Amino acid sequence: MIFNHTNPNPVQSSIKTVATLSILLLVLPINLALTTIALLRLGLLKPFQTRTIAANPKTILVSGGKMTKALQLARSFHRAGHRVILVESRKYSLTGHRFSRDVDRFHTTPKPDAKNYNDALLEIVQNENVDVYVPVCSPVSSYYDALAKKVLSPYCEVMHVDVDQVQQLDNKSEFSAIATSLNLSVPDSYCITDPQRVLEFDFSKRPQKYIIKSIPYDSVRRLDLTQLPCDSHSETKAFVHSLPISENNPWIMQAFIPGQEYCTHSTVRDGELRMHCCCKSSAFQINYENVDHPKIEAWVRKFVGDLKLTGQLSFDFMESADGSIYAIECNPRTHSAITMFYNHPDVANAYLEQGNSDTAIQPLQSSRPTYWIYHEIWRLLTSLGSPSQVWRRLQIIISGKDAIFDWADPLPFLMVHHVQIPWLLLQNLWQMKGWIRIDFNIGKLVELAGD
Repeated sequence: MIFNHTNPNPVQSSIKTVATLSILLLVLPINLALTTIALLRLGLLKPFQTRTIAANPKTILVSGGKMTKALQLARSFHRAGHRVILVESRKYSLTGHRFSRDVDRFHTTPKPDAKNYNDALLEIVQNENVDVYVPVCSPVSSYYDALAKKVLSPYCEVMHVDVDQVQQLDNKSEFSAIATSLNLSVPDSYCITDPQRVLEFDFSKRPQKYIIKSIPYDSVRRLDLTQLPCDSHSETKAFVHSLPISENNPWIMQAFIPGQEYCTHSTVRDGELRMHCCCKSSAFQINYENVDHPKIEAWVRKFVGDLKLTGQLSFDFMESADGSIYAIECNPRTHSAITMFYNHPDVANAYLEQGNSDTAIQPLQSSRPTYWIYHEIWRLLTSLGSPSQVWRRLQIIISGKDAIFDWADPLPFLMVHHVQIPWLLLQNLWQMKGWIRIDFNIGKLVELAGD
């Protein structure tokens, strides 16, 4: 598979990169034609359109500009009558989202872990008279945006949790302990800093299997759900010793809960749940369809309410066969499930205003499931030998909506697929670097030891 492969030697990587670039070039005329039609349509409709003017218009700074979820927020804020400033690190300066009609200005910043990151953000906040900063964080940048909150708060509101909260929530072991203290359900969990602890663990006294996950974000190994113990002690030993477990790189061993996995996005102000969505989850999540799940919403509402959190949080849950739910982790950042709010008129208010703690906006009933068409087409092509899978992929495409394409804002769709991603591929080709997967949702190449 060209869009998803292991990390081969440099020559193989170069061949696959060239092949991928060729495929993208091949479909460019189709994308270009679609974008042209959309732009002509916009020109014809423009005389009949009026822009919404907010009662209290604000300037909103949105980071993570390469990611679809940042584009979705930019659209929601701008169409509610606010001014939007989009930022992204210099590596992704050619993000297709900077060309959106709903982005008023675009800036680049140093990497979040750079010493001058806070200063660069502060300069943008002051020069653009920013009222609210909404970080759309990568797993790595969540911590650094929490540090930036201390610097920016005197000048604008920051919709992000504090530094100590990021560290606690991002740590799967600490999150589990916090949830347990609030009498909220989580799987049986153990912090692992030495592989020997796994080997000495008495699995025979446990009715269920266990999985082990890195506490620091690991973009590659996070998809490995090998169940422990393995078929033999030697296999278990070989597996755990293959993992980079240490005091400085702790892992969590967690009871495996068979059942349906769900993911959520929640926007919270002072402990009030202002915006919430839930959908079925998978290891590589690129399809979102809203599910009304009162138990999960109640779990989230109690957690954020008791801790009086402000910011954006996403949770992963497992629902067992008996209907019990267990939160398996929390990520203090925006979830791509927010793309399901593409046609909701009240997203900006959910972020910018206080509300009734008993109500939280959810995707409209008219909201179609979201997907990324280039991923779906690739899945369709690779399933041609299975008529049932082909039909399933076609149903997804027909009944859903591409998360990037918008008739009122067509340029990002063209530029992400035929500028942003090709530019990253060309950089890797020049450096003869390998990549594991293209993620059009996040707008990057997934690489070993990548960002």
